[in-house]
Amino acid sequence: MMVNPGIASVGDSRLWLYALAQSKLNMFLAIDRVSKFTYVEFRDDLGKMNGADFLRGVTQAFPYKIHTVLTDNAMAFADPPKNQNKPIHAFFGIHIFSRVCNENDITHKLIKPYHLWTNGQAKGMNRTISHHQPPSATIKAFRYPNLESLKAHVYASVSAFNFAKYLKALRWKLTYQTIVDTWQKPPAIFKTDPCHLIPGPHT
Repeated sequence: MMVNPGIASVGDSRLWLYALAQSKLNMFLAIDRVSKFTYVEFRDDLGKMNGADFLRGVTQAFPYKIHTVLTDNAMAFADPPKNQNKPIHAFFGIHIFSRVCNENDITHKLIKPYHLWTNGQAKGMNRTISHHQPPSATIKAFRYPNLESLKAHVYASVSAFNFAKYLKALRWKLTYQTIVDTWQKPPAIFKTDPCHLIPGPHT
């Protein structure tokens, strides 16, 4: 029996554009540890305000409730451990990412130091998306004329992953089909009909 989805691994990365000059593009990524549904956004920087706003986007993009988020202790997601007990931390309160978690009744868990495997799905998906980016061995596979071309390629890759790739981890089923199958069993966890996720002219 499939465990209900709702545990999202969240991470960030910088994709490198190889053109006449090298430029970097900041990306946030969330992947559900059960259904493997993946969501990405591009931002100007990887600061805490953008991290919190990305989480708001995650809660809207997923058709079911996210009850747990796993992250590392990057600036976008948490205060450095060395600052958590300082007076200034008590004055300003908890990190804005944690505040958004509280607003949406989400449990925020930090991965254990030196145990990056606990957030490995986000890291792995980042590596998959970055596979054709410098300095990888396939640097000559894709050359993008501008940042918008790179964004379009990433969005298309994520869409294909969600709706067209059969995954061994899901017993060779599509991510989308796994979500629909789960929706037909305990629909109480869902906020909307997952059939609306299918890409189309109005999405």
